Amino acid sequence: MRQANLRDYQGLDVTQSLQQGFILTRHWRDTSAGTEIEFWLVTDHGPKKVRLTSQTCVAFAHAGQRTEIEPLVAGMSGIEIQPLTLKTFQQEPVIGVYSRHYRQLTTLEKALKDRDIKLYEVDIRPPERYMMERFITASVQIEGGSDDGSVIVDCKLKPAPEYRPALRAVSLDIETSAHGDLYSIALEGCGERQVYMLGSATGADAAPPDFHLDYCENHKQMIERLNAWFKKHDPDVVIGWSLVQFDLRILQSHADKCKVPLALGRGGKSVEWRGHGTKEGYLFAPTAGRMIVDGIDALKAALWSFPSFSLENVSRTLLGEGKAIDNPYDRMEEIERRFREDKLALARYNLKDCELVTRIFAKAKLFEFLTERANVTGLQADHFGGSIAAFSHHYLPRMHREGYVAPNVGEIAQSSFPGGFVMDSRPGLYDSVIVLDFKSLYASIIRTFLVDPIGLVEGALAPDSETVVQGVNGTFFSRHKHCLPAIVTQLWERRDEAKRQKNEPLSQVLKLLMNSFCGVLGSPDCRFFNPELVSAVTLRGHQIMRQTRLLVEADGYEVIYGDTDSIFIWLKKRHTESAALDVGNRLADTVNQWWAHHLDQTLGLQNALELEFDIHYQRFFMPTIRGADQGSKKRYAGLVTKADGREEIIYRGLETARSDWTPLAQQFQQGLYMRVFKLEPYDEFVRDYARKTLNGEFDDLLIYRKRLRRQLVDYQRNVPPHVRAARIADQFNAQRQRPLQYQNGGWINYVMTLNGPEPTEAIESRIDYDHYLTHQLQPIADAILLPMNDSFKNLTTAQGKLF
Repeated sequence: MRQANLRDYQGLDVTQSLQQGFILTRHWRDTSAGTEIEFWLVTDHGPKKVRLTSQTCVAFAHAGQRTEIEPLVAGMSGIEIQPLTLKTFQQEPVIGVYSRHYRQLTTLEKALKDRDIKLYEVDIRPPERYMMERFITASVQIEGGSDDGSVIVDCKLKPAPEYRPALRAVSLDIETSAHGDLYSIALEGCGERQVYMLGSATGADAAPPDFHLDYCENHKQMIERLNAWFKKHDPDVVIGWSLVQFDLRILQSHADKCKVPLALGRGGKSVEWRGHGTKEGYLFAPTAGRMIVDGIDALKAALWSFPSFSLENVSRTLLGEGKAIDNPYDRMEEIERRFREDKLALARYNLKDCELVTRIFAKAKLFEFLTERANVTGLQADHFGGSIAAFSHHYLPRMHREGYVAPNVGEIAQSSFPGGFVMDSRPGLYDSVIVLDFKSLYASIIRTFLVDPIGLVEGALAPDSETVVQGVNGTFFSRHKHCLPAIVTQLWERRDEAKRQKNEPLSQVLKLLMNSFCGVLGSPDCRFFNPELVSAVTLRGHQIMRQTRLLVEADGYEVIYGDTDSIFIWLKKRHTESAALDVGNRLADTVNQWWAHHLDQTLGLQNALELEFDIHYQRFFMPTIRGADQGSKKRYAGLVTKADGREEIIYRGLETARSDWTPLAQQFQQGLYMRVFKLEPYDEFVRDYARKTLNGEFDDLLIYRKRLRRQLVDYQRNVPPHVRAARIADQFNAQRQRPLQYQNGGWINYVMTLNGPEPTEAIESRIDYDHYLTHQLQPIADAILLPMNDSFKNLTTAQGKLF
């Protein structure tokens, strides 16, 4: 295959010495000389811009349609058609359509589509094409090229997988009025602590000794000074909280009103804006040479979970410290008061938010996670989601070398396929339950059974036992021609090495990428979507879990539950930690050896399935589905002993682990379950808890907190309690000329009163304590007490009267 975007480097003025860098941002544009790719890198010698000129772009088409395509391109200068040795998944030979300008290819695609002629891979942008075909992800080695001190032109970039950058970051936060008028801008990073404040100092203000506070006459001056700060201090990364959707949007709106650019990019470039493909109103803010990283998105990408991702909640959870104004209902009034009367205090509050974000990034190791993620996936470090793009980045160049071009999205009609295997549970309260997990089960199935898009195509051509592996539902996979098993194996081995080196961010990134592959193949938005591929993984998982259960129970133990890759085993009597570990490891070895022998003897395959000991629950509770005798799924609790000797209950899917139950219910469940698990008396605890609830001693625990996922006006039928509370809250705010907080969604806190749900900022009625007894405490208590022939009602009533 002719390599797209390659140049003849002979004759260049090669003055650039060998160095390494990390790609921060990537851009492209069409020029008169051809498509130009621009990378901004961070290096050990500061930021560098790399410009690759006159790049050739490529797409593919059926060779049999060449005669129809040639007349359309005859009038388009710079387009060349060449025969190739590649083919489609339908075994049709293809031609390469090469162009000096990328936009010519996208224009040609539209014209051909009107004639029912397909172009393949035209959606791959020039920077991504350049990187993937050279197996570059993020860290690169720079070779050759001409360097004028600010730009390296027409160098060669090669992978430098071991290089990791030292990033200069700044945390940015703004404060506004209730109506979005900009009050102040705070910056913390690059060795600087800076606040730009609108207006002049108030009477009580003094020059702060620990940060710079500059007063600006108007919004235009604020934006101009912000631009100048970025030019002077030149950060690689901008971080914040709701950074793009709030702070940068507010700054952009003020810049537009003042008719000045929001020039936060390197080289004085303005922030670019583009919309989300499917999420209306959601924006991205590409900025030349700088990563723009929202803390909420970064935490979610790293699989952190919080009941609320507000800065106040996350900072208190991770740092044990919150915002300088901790009451959310008084916060806006206090901000406006400080702007009028005490601007120094407002500046400190603004700067404190920046500091909290910086400390959260450090505590959660988010920079390490983001750089490792970019180096593994090939995605830009500040782009989140993107499992499909990451899969394509790894798969396409290997697929090309196997002689194929990728199909287009939508070539296979959407249809359903089976999900992960979930066993029926056996509800009850148990001593000594161990959990064994298959390590990255779906990834190991791909490795073991050679599940692969190309392998499926090749397997259908010559299905004989020597050249194919039989899958499920009549599918066959080539033993010799495939890409995905090798990709997974490489990632697997890198993860094992990362774990040995205790590189947790890298280990996590590799695990997330491997585990995403099956889901990617089941996404209709992926060009490799195919229900047969997904079924080949998930149905094989079903077989593996069923066989593993048989092997465990043949050893005399009882399997009480299983979920996708985990099997829960009752040891039938109480075991010490060491004894349970011995049993678990022995069972895992037995299962692993069985699979290795079985796969070798029956299919001639090398086993990559690896069952391993996960956890020992001293006491374990599997509830029934509420109101039924059937065991629940994905809901359980168990008592474990930590490495330091502390005892802890792990909850999955139960009320304590869910944000839509009150703190009253969650604390009650924790106290009750600990007593039951440790065989301690619980009767008086239940009665005392109910009594204190009725007496109002737990009023601060009665708050429901729920999210409004739509605008208030969209709730018309069956209006739930939290929506009713939000409408009351905004009526209350309107009466006091406060901003309406809940019209467009958000989180609402409310309690149940005798007059129904009322928001915490406007409680006017008496608490409905009976509601909390019957809808919060009783369901939790009865779930675990009824199997013990006891109940909440039995404990809290005597001769028909409460207490």
